Amino acid sequence: MKVNLKMLSESLGLSQTTVSRALNGYSDVSEATRQRVSEAAKKLGYQPNPQARQLATGRADAIGIVYPFGASDIGDIRFGEVVSGLTERLAEHNIDLLIHSSRPDVELDTYRRLIDGRRVDALIVARTRVDDPRIRFLQERNFPFVAYGRTNSRLPYAWFDFDNEGGGRMAVERLLALGHRRIALIHAPLELNFAMQRHRGFVAALRDAGIEPDPELILEAPLNRIGGYEAVGKLLAMKKPPTALLVDNNVAGVGALRALGDNGWKSGSGLSLIVYDGIPTEIPLTYRVTGVVQPTGEQSGRTMADLVLGVLAGKPVADLHMLGQPHIGEGDTDGPPPAAARRPRAKAIG
Repeated sequence: MKVNLKMLSESLGLSQTTVSRALNGYSDVSEATRQRVSEAAKKLGYQPNPQARQLATGRADAIGIVYPFGASDIGDIRFGEVVSGLTERLAEHNIDLLIHSSRPDVELDTYRRLIDGRRVDALIVARTRVDDPRIRFLQERNFPFVAYGRTNSRLPYAWFDFDNEGGGRMAVERLLALGHRRIALIHAPLELNFAMQRHRGFVAALRDAGIEPDPELILEAPLNRIGGYEAVGKLLAMKKPPTALLVDNNVAGVGALRALGDNGWKSGSGLSLIVYDGIPTEIPLTYRVTGVVQPTGEQSGRTMADLVLGVLAGKPVADLHMLGQPHIGEGDTDGPPPAAARRPRAKAIG
């Protein structure tokens, strides 16, 4: 027979209110009583009613992510790794992670339902935009959240992000050092903050080297494999194709790699390729793709979980920031440009 709160209370000779507050860790219940109630609950197999517990504590014991899923997102292995890390760390605190899919045009409606229904205690805002109405909405509602990425905001907020501008710059500087001058970029829509930051780093590194970016070599592509595939086709069809390419995300990077292969490209010869975040290991390759490497998705997820726990604990959001640093993961897909494309060197005088 299932033991309910009333039966547990009667077995202890305590009121239901005292037992409930003891189980939920209220400070007005002595440690001895909490211990006694906890041991009895375990012995009798008591399981709290989640709805009753929510009413008693005002907590849902759940963190939500509203994710604008498209068909291509199902194959986003990186996001799956982040979810795994979040789930693992939150479970240590008996908190669930709820993922809510939503069309981008009705995301705010989903946010309202979750908040008004008290279905989550906090939210993680994924794929932040340069100007993000979701974050403004949460700030106006004074609802706890952590942003997975930064955004333009006058008010402080908790966030986890990577030095995307530094990563974009790092990739270009590597290609410049190898002798490349016609360097192309395939980037996600620039309304996404990570794409804007990586684009900024790409452009800045070229200009610092005295090279004005060629608009024809900078292509926006949807955040999917087809976008990367089609963008590479446009670059290769140019009268003077680039000698090197940076793809700013690994989803489009997979499509770009396939397009290069379909056009006879082989690793280590011809066009140099760097893919931000690298190519997922689940895709079998006989070579390593050079990438801008960031902390693992699981590690990122655990870090975000710690940040959201900090928000719920009342820590100042201005102190809850984490900026991950990327580095170059050397591979087999970049090298000096073909001899015919190399910049002629000035003859020594004397």
